[in-house]
Amino acid sequence: MFKGQPKGLYALALANTGERFGYYTMLAIFLLFIQAKFGFTAAQATQIYSIFLAGVYFMPFFGGILADKFGYGKCVTLGIGVMFAGYLCLSIPTEANLMGKILMFGALALVAIGTGLFKGNLQVMVGNLYDDPKYSAKRDSAFSLFYMAINIGAMFAPSMAKAVTNWSLKGAQLTYNANIPALAHQYLNGTITPEKTAELEMLASTMQGAQGMDMAQFSQYYIDSLSTAYNGGFAVACVSLILSVAIYFGCRKWFKHADVNAKQAKAAAAASGTATAEPELTPEQTKSRVTALLFVFAVVIFFWMAFHQNGATMTLFARDYTANTATGWVRIGFNIWSLALIAISIYTLFSVFQSETKKAKITSGIATLVLWAGAAALYFGMPEVVNVQPSDFQQFNPFYVVALTPVSLAIFSALAKKGKEPSAPKKIGLGMFVAALGFVILTVGSLGLLSPAQLGGTVSPDLVSPTWLISTYLVLTFAELLLSPMGISFVSKVAPPKYKGMMMGGWFAATAIGNYLVSIPGLLWNKLPLWGVWSVLIALCLISGIVMFSMMKKLEKATE
Repeated sequence: MFKGQPKGLYALALANTGERFGYYTMLAIFLLFIQAKFGFTAAQATQIYSIFLAGVYFMPFFGGILADKFGYGKCVTLGIGVMFAGYLCLSIPTEANLMGKILMFGALALVAIGTGLFKGNLQVMVGNLYDDPKYSAKRDSAFSLFYMAINIGAMFAPSMAKAVTNWSLKGAQLTYNANIPALAHQYLNGTITPEKTAELEMLASTMQGAQGMDMAQFSQYYIDSLSTAYNGGFAVACVSLILSVAIYFGCRKWFKHADVNAKQAKAAAAASGTATAEPELTPEQTKSRVTALLFVFAVVIFFWMAFHQNGATMTLFARDYTANTATGWVRIGFNIWSLALIAISIYTLFSVFQSETKKAKITSGIATLVLWAGAAALYFGMPEVVNVQPSDFQQFNPFYVVALTPVSLAIFSALAKKGKEPSAPKKIGLGMFVAALGFVILTVGSLGLLSPAQLGGTVSPDLVSPTWLISTYLVLTFAELLLSPMGISFVSKVAPPKYKGMMMGGWFAATAIGNYLVSIPGLLWNKLPLWGVWSVLIALCLISGIVMFSMMKKLEKATE
């Protein structure tokens, strides 16, 4: 799977890995942060979360337009600087007042603008590497590998967020408890019931840092300490961006030839007296391709609406309805180093079968056994009961992406050899149906639980096993692998040359709209039973898949 790829792919992928590590560290705790610090309701918090996500994924549309005019590399460099400023502002502790909100929203705007300049244009340069006929057949596998690299950063992000949070709380002689922030805000604003007051007093008695404090002092102290701990998680993004910059500029010579937009390529060709690398499309061809892309964009809106519930309603489900401890074999999922060893072992295992020499096969086999032994040792060395925080669940999706990418590539490679590989539009349509199945699992796990309205912002007395969320993330990852890397590859292949940046930005604009619609289940959170929230997502995914397949012939014809 790695053989025959240009070196530029690895440089661009690793640069993106660093940036995504910081972004997903921030995202793992962002919704928890704004609820803990400002006391926002679930509806308000998911609305802010979805607007931010929409901004992050809509800005690449404008970043692409600028890059089509001024150059991809210039926009990527500017984007890194703007993102750094945004994360730096987020990492500064502030009061939970108007100025604190202004600084937070301003920082979020900078992160969104910087991402818009960086993300889509970096991926256009990846696509440009495969305009070379020497590499053109490897375009789809390249974007799968690129997508895998993104998720390596995302996989470690929740554990980093948790580690920084716990380290900071330990310094304040406190520990994390999902119940306390909501109870503390209720106490401070005078809406708490006598029963909940007793619960808060009991929880405070377990905290060494609460000694000598009354409940008002403890409530404010816990909110301030937890908010500051989350600020430390945001600071991680600044450090990871520095690493991205070092990789990007240190390896720039590997992909410098791909940092050329249509305008620059045409000018260079004119100066040298050679023909352009890509022939101009007719107006009819351009219209057909753009129309096909716009239709795909419209369909995937609903996938991203469903998928990005991971940081919204699925995080609320993890906090309020899922057991905060893990026992038995489930424990291994909450040790990031065990997951990392398992993920690496998938690649060494594939290498056993794909290596061309006997020595390489033996080496790969030994490496696989060593990695399995290491994962087993870590597992058996874990406590019998492992504490789980809501953000921990967000490491499962990137882990599955990293671990399953070689499986996905092997399956589609085998189908391609037989001439039976599905087209990119078909993979996208199948991805919608698989996503619906993921929320069916969560619906079953939610049956019989109290509604969020009945809980009143606190944790359910009946908690379900972590395996419900773990299984849901697994199925949603299958859907993601069918849809996301294939969709990006499809855009890079089909987009008219002079609109490459804009069309890649269009893919992210569709993602942005889907991310904004993430707020709809959040708005329904306190109005429907749990199974009703998930059923809305199931219906949207099924309808989108049916519509996608109804237009399949036209889509495939437009891309010939």
